[in-house]
Amino acid sequence: MTIELNGKRGLIMGVANDRSIAWGIAKACHAAGAELAFSYQGEGLKKRVEPLAASADSDFLIEADVTNDESMDACFAALKERWGSLDFVVHAIAYSDKNELTGRFSDTTRNNFTNSMLISCYSFVDVARRAADLMPEGGCLLTLTYQGSQRVTPNYNVMGVAKAALESAARYLAADLGPQGIRVNAISPGPMKTLAGAAIAGARRTFKHTEQNAPLRHNATLEAVGGTAVYLASDAGNCTSGEIIKVDSGYHVMSMPVLDNL
Repeated sequence: MTIELNGKRGLIMGVANDRSIAWGIAKACHAAGAELAFSYQGEGLKKRVEPLAASADSDFLIEADVTNDESMDACFAALKERWGSLDFVVHAIAYSDKNELTGRFSDTTRNNFTNSMLISCYSFVDVARRAADLMPEGGCLLTLTYQGSQRVTPNYNVMGVAKAALESAARYLAADLGPQGIRVNAISPGPMKTLAGAAIAGARRTFKHTEQNAPLRHNATLEAVGGTAVYLASDAGNCTSGEIIKVDSGYHVMSMPVLDNL
C-alpha cells in the first residue's frame, strides 16, 4: 500500500511559523500530494501563515477563533462551500498563560485552568464534530499531545492536565466517529524547539535532557512528525484509531536517565 495523499484535502490548524509542528505536518502532507487549507486567528498570524501556505501551493486561508462559535461556523461553511468535503484535519492548537508555565501546578488560577482546557482540549471536540459533517466517506482527525499528559514534567503544569483530557477526548471521539469511517489519533512528540515550547520555563534544559537520554539520543524532528501524520492520514492508516502515537526517539520507555547521566 502506497503512503500518499493524492486527491485528499485537509485543513491545517495551528501554524504559527516555519518551526511549528503544524507546519512540519503541512509540508509533509503537501509533499505527499494533499491539497491544503490553513486556518489562522487574527491578522498578525495571517501575515505569518500566508507565505507558508503559498509555498504549499495553497491560497485557501480561513480565519478561525476556536473560542467563538460564529467564527467556527464561518470557517467550516467556507470549507463546505469551496470543497464540499474534507479528508483530514490537523488540530495543533493549545494555550496556557505563559506566567503559569513555571513554578507549581497547584498555583494554577481558575481562569487559566478554564481557558487552557477550553482552547487545548474542547476545541478539538468542537472541530471534530464540525469536520465529521464534511467527511461522508470517512476521514482522519489528528491532534498533538505531549508526554506531560502521563508523567509530571517540570513547569508543564496545567498543560499536562489539558493534554491528558485531550488524549481521553481523542479516544472517545474515535469511538463516536468510528462507525462513520472517521479515525481519530494523537501524535505525541518529545520536546521540540517551537514557539509554543519556548513558553515553558526551562524548555532548553528539558530539550537537552531528552536528547541525552532518549534511546536514539536525539529529539524528534518536524520531518519525523510530518511523516507520521502522512501515514495516519493516508489509506495506510485506515485501521489505526484511538491511538496516541509516540514520536519521541523512544524517550517514553525510559524510567530514569541513562547510567552516564545519573
